[in-house]
Amino acid sequence: MYKKLRFLIFVLLIIICFTGYKGKSQYNKNYFYYMGRSFIIDNKYRDAIETLNILLRFDPKAYEGYFLRGVAKYNLNDLHGAEYDFSLAIDNNPVYTMAYHYRAITRSRMGNYDDALNDFREAIDLRPDLPGPYYSRGVTFLMNRQFDKAIDDFDEFLKFDPKVSEVYSYKGTCYIYLKDTVSAFECFDQAIRTNRYSPDGYNRRGVLHMIQNHYEEALADFDKAIQNDSDYVMSYFNRALLFSNNQRPLDAIDDFNKVLELDSTSSVTYFNRAILRTQIGDYNNALEDYNNVALLNPNNVLVYYNRAALLYQLGYLEDAIEDYTRSIELYPDFANAYLGRSSLRYMLRDFTGAKSDQEFAELKIAEYRSKLNDSTFSIYADTSRHFNRLISFDYDFSNEFETALRSNNADITLLPQFKFIINYADGQDLDKKYYSEKINDFIEEMGLPGLVLTNRESDMDIDSLLAGDSDMLRELSSAQDDWKISFSKGITQYLIKQYTNSINSYNQAIEQEPANPYLYINRSATRSEMIDFISSIESNFKNITLDTDPVNRLHINKTIVYSYDEALSDLNKAIKLMPDLAYAYYNRGNLQCLSGKMPEAIEDYTKAIELFPDFAEAYYNRGLVQIYLKDSKKGFLDINKAGELGIDHAYDIMREYGSLR
Repeated sequence: MYKKLRFLIFVLLIIICFTGYKGKSQYNKNYFYYMGRSFIIDNKYRDAIETLNILLRFDPKAYEGYFLRGVAKYNLNDLHGAEYDFSLAIDNNPVYTMAYHYRAITRSRMGNYDDALNDFREAIDLRPDLPGPYYSRGVTFLMNRQFDKAIDDFDEFLKFDPKVSEVYSYKGTCYIYLKDTVSAFECFDQAIRTNRYSPDGYNRRGVLHMIQNHYEEALADFDKAIQNDSDYVMSYFNRALLFSNNQRPLDAIDDFNKVLELDSTSSVTYFNRAILRTQIGDYNNALEDYNNVALLNPNNVLVYYNRAALLYQLGYLEDAIEDYTRSIELYPDFANAYLGRSSLRYMLRDFTGAKSDQEFAELKIAEYRSKLNDSTFSIYADTSRHFNRLISFDYDFSNEFETALRSNNADITLLPQFKFIINYADGQDLDKKYYSEKINDFIEEMGLPGLVLTNRESDMDIDSLLAGDSDMLRELSSAQDDWKISFSKGITQYLIKQYTNSINSYNQAIEQEPANPYLYINRSATRSEMIDFISSIESNFKNITLDTDPVNRLHINKTIVYSYDEALSDLNKAIKLMPDLAYAYYNRGNLQCLSGKMPEAIEDYTKAIELFPDFAEAYYNRGLVQIYLKDSKKGFLDINKAGELGIDHAYDIMREYGSLR
């Protein structure tokens, strides 16, 4: 209370000074400017904004005041406000280079790379002798994966100031992505020569050595990085991987312990430590680690699969069976999980269940082997390969150049795709608001009770689904050329999560009826859901944190992007067959988003809305993507529209992310 009163008295006095001594008004303006800048230097950003507000009320043309207020807002994470103030500074002084520079940094952090690059170009055109814009634009090019252009800008910056070690590190990172390891080594060597006390250059060079199996050199670099900064997480993590690869599990565990002291939420560290503890027989502590991973990352199938094996070692057979069952729920075709559960059921004298699991596993193994070269099944081979790599720590170490941090709300949860399923409770009225005569004709032609096109879950219980699937199988045996039976079989197999069988049934239907767009809709949805399992294995996002020269830090979130090409191909075919099928554009928008193609996703959602002006789910998903891209104003308009059209969850989003506006 005292502090607030003191500030109000201070403001009152300077207002009196401002209005009482007109002959010295310029001096007083400079005083406000000086005080605002001092508050920013002292990290008192709110005080700076209040002070600068007074200056700007009396002098709305004070472009430097807008500029400083923009810096304060940036540091309070008000990116839209910062961009607005930098724009006002430019409006009042069109040749104010620093305002272009800082607005570019702000826009880059907002994901608006095109406008950011335009601002950098303007700043460089105005003052080609200033090094800062080259540095910041290089970082933006790196974030935008334009590595050659980033290198050019870093080289330009180094002409002005060759003593900044971080620039050599970023340049080396560009060369890593360009697969030029020789040039990358040169850059990291130069970074170390420039600043021998920074851990960054040693860590990056150590990872390069580790990629090439030069373990002694890598260890020396990681040791030096830690010596320079005892809290440098990535070097402990990378050194632990190196120790593991060199059969030094106790040393690796010590380093993982240090990582968790510095970041207690690192699920990948708990996971790796659990594997090592299991290897050395420290089962109880390994179990605790797996429990932590399950809390932090509950949809990772490998957690439950590995923990099941550990529970077996500890004698907790029922708990182990539960974990194998959870693995199967997440990945219904996981043959190894069926084999593990089969063994445990046999031990518990559940011979019927053991035999059923054994037979199903053998069926799946034979299926994978026979179709491993089929592109439809190639993702299963990739899943198995990735699983083995996790166990052996055989990572792609080039990714370890990215600092492993927790996601800062980068994830967005889209409303699901539309597909034909069976839903007896609601039947064809489930999505009546999206009535289409063509779709209704198709549903009537199918003659399948409860068939509906929806993005909701089926209300059918598992027993009814299995019974329905058996009926379909009997009908297929007597009508091999009936595409309707094959399509229906694909639906029931999908609903009981037998994705490979579902796709096989859709393939048969499409062979007999290749001009039917609805068949491609369902096959696409099933293919994409298969891939979603793989993405759940690595559900943690990683961030790159890049220091910038004047304004705090720029962040980029890099997610692992999986290929939805086959699922997208199906939707492209459906759209070609029926260009006015709004659901196909909506579904394709989802897959574009999951593929990291956000602008294309927005285009598809927009097309779906053009075809169905009340398409609430398309508004909702488009709004989420826009919020993700920091275009909050448009995003909230779409979310609000989705709420008006009946998406109740839209209002939760408004409450949760309302502070972004």
